[in-house]
Amino acid sequence: MTPAVKALERDGTEFALLSYEHDPREPAYGEEAARALGLDPRTVFKTLVVCLDETRLAVGIVPVSGQLDLKALAKAAGTRRARLAGAAEAERATGYVLGGISPLGQKKRLPTFLDASAERLERMHVSGGRRGLEIALAPADLIRLCPARLAPLLRG
Repeated sequence: MTPAVKALERDGTEFALLSYEHDPREPAYGEEAARALGLDPRTVFKTLVVCLDETRLAVGIVPVSGQLDLKALAKAAGTRRARLAGAAEAERATGYVLGGISPLGQKKRLPTFLDASAERLERMHVSGGRRGLEIALAPADLIRLCPARLAPLLRG
């Protein structure tokens, strides 16, 4: 049981767990999850840890079918710059390993931004806190639990 699953159970949130056999040679974790589970990649979201203005961390959540626009995230956060955090930095802050970082149940509560495309979905999928585990839930529940702010975060 991961901290993400425990957080959902503690809250009484309705969710579903989906699992698949992770291929350790696969570098694109989110795309692998969509393929392995037969999900529309626009409903599977990746959780990316970013560094804002070189000093503070935040989370950007975007569909695996697109790329995070760091300038858009910086704007949503009210700062000038954003860059992807290093793997060790992201793992240390969240308590999860790369490829299994969930927006839920993180070690430190980081400011969280969710791509606005999630608002149109009935259910979305995020990492369950380990590679090979996805959580299906309503976007409104994710927004409430993180708490997350909606913003257009996709490049292009």
